[in-house]
Amino acid sequence: MMTHAMNTTDKATARIDGDTPNLRLFALLEAIACKDAPFTLQTMVEETGLPKPTMHRMLQQLEGAGILQREGNGRHYGTGRRLMRLAESVLLNNTTHGARHAVLAQLVRDIGESCNITAFSGSEVLYLDRVETPAPLRFYLHPGSRVPAHCSATGKLFLSQMAPAQRRRLLSAVELESFTANTLTGFEALERELDQVREQGYAFDNEEFLPGLLCLGVLVPSPQGASNMGLAVQAPIMRFSRERALSFLPKLRAAAEAIARINDELPPGADDD
Repeated sequence: MMTHAMNTTDKATARIDGDTPNLRLFALLEAIACKDAPFTLQTMVEETGLPKPTMHRMLQQLEGAGILQREGNGRHYGTGRRLMRLAESVLLNNTTHGARHAVLAQLVRDIGESCNITAFSGSEVLYLDRVETPAPLRFYLHPGSRVPAHCSATGKLFLSQMAPAQRRRLLSAVELESFTANTLTGFEALERELDQVREQGYAFDNEEFLPGLLCLGVLVPSPQGASNMGLAVQAPIMRFSRERALSFLPKLRAAAEAIARINDELPPGADDD
C-alpha cells in the first residue's frame, strides 16, 4: 500500500481522539498509515502529544496483535503482515469491484487483449482484477498475483510518484531481480526510466518480467494526487508492438477515468465541463 510521509512541520498535529480505547487505536493507525518509513516511540509521542507511557502501551497492543512489527534494531516500528493483509483484502473485495470489473471487461472487448487493475503493496504490484482476452495465445495472471514493481508497467508508474529518497530506500531493501535480458536491475538505469515515465504519464513492461510479453500501463487518477491504482493491457509481442499498444492509449486513459469516477462515487459526466 503506497503512503506519503508526514512533513516535519506537522509534528504534534496528529490527533489521536475517540470515545473508546479502540477508536483511539484506530486513530493512531491512521497517523501511522501516513508514514513511508519505520518510526520510533519518541517520534509518535512528538507527533501526537500523547504521554510516552500511553503511546508505549498503544504500540505494544498493536504489535501484540500483529498489526505492527519491530524493525531494524528493535527501536523502530513498521507495518505488520496482518495490517498489510487487511489493506489488500479491502482493495480486492471493495464493494466497487463489480462496477470496476464492468469497465475492465468493456476495455478488453474494445482492445481485444487482456487488461488488469493493480495496486502497490510493499515493493510489489498486486493484481486486483483481470479480464482475459478470448484469443487462444495469452499469459494468464489471476487476481491476487504479485509482480515486482521494477519490471512492471504500473509498478514503474507507482515508483515514479515517489520522492527519490523514498524510492531509493525502498528499492535498496529489495533485490532488483533479473527475469529476462530486458529487466532493469541498476538504480541509474531504472531512475532514467522512471524520469521518462513520470514525464509521459504511461509506462511499458517491454518483456521485462516474462519473455514475449508486452504491457502498457497508466494510473487511475486520484483526487489525492498520488494514485495507488493502475490499469494496464498485456499481450504477446507477436501481435502487440509498442506502436500498436500506444494506439490504444486513449482507450486505456478513458477507462482509467471511468474507474476514477467509480472510486470517487461520481456519476459519469459529473465532472465534465
